[in-house]
Amino acid sequence: MPLFMDRHDIANATADAVAQAHRKDLEVQDRHACRAITYWHDASRGTAFCLVEAPSAGAVRAMHAEAHGLIPNQVIEVDASVVGQFLGRVTDPDGPHGRPIRESALRAILFVDMARSTDLTRSLGDTGSLVLVRRYRDIVRRALVTHHGREIDRAGDGFLASFASAHGAVSCAIAIQQALSRDNAQRADGPPLCARIGIGAGEPVQDGEGLFGSTVNLTSRICDQAQPGQIVAARVVRELCLGKDVRFKALGAVTLKGFDQATDLALVDWQA
Repeated sequence: MPLFMDRHDIANATADAVAQAHRKDLEVQDRHACRAITYWHDASRGTAFCLVEAPSAGAVRAMHAEAHGLIPNQVIEVDASVVGQFLGRVTDPDGPHGRPIRESALRAILFVDMARSTDLTRSLGDTGSLVLVRRYRDIVRRALVTHHGREIDRAGDGFLASFASAHGAVSCAIAIQQALSRDNAQRADGPPLCARIGIGAGEPVQDGEGLFGSTVNLTSRICDQAQPGQIVAARVVRELCLGKDVRFKALGAVTLKGFDQATDLALVDWQA
């Protein structure tokens, strides 16, 4: 059966109220051939996201309409494995059954792109460059594990990862750049290893696109703005890191390819 995620904009709803709405979904789900699996709720942002097996998006809306009248603002079809990669679960979190779920679906998205990879091949040849590429990948993956990032995809020498917190994503990016810098200083075998890193943040269902679609696309474009050795972040990331031990330098508003509105960007200071 298809799997759907919906978005509810429900300002001022309490965790108990959202849990009660979910219980009402469970009471009527069979009449709509649905299975309400789990949900995410962020009271501070006034949003909730439900994960539902259903024959159609219309069935999801009908179930909610009968159960409590909270019709979702958007419904998209999703893949269970992708949901698990980005959000870390596809079932209720551990804990007492029926307990209100207080877990935001907001995720920070990180893109890491290896820069000047052709210089490695030109200088060291295919075999020699592959050794350094593997070192680069090991550095990135160690940082992801340390800072609780979820590797979503790797295309060529680029990494896409998801984080439950913006500070975790920024800390991971800083760790990657610092580790590459140390590695470059300690060896003499070929050109330096360099990475461009972009960081964005958003919710899973926005603008009618696929799961985290607009946020992933935006973060990819942010990464394109970074020079080798730089970390560039969206303003929302900077705002989510207020009060944390991270320094940003404003870069101003930039109109990114594929986006009509300009995006405020900031440079992350990673040099100790």
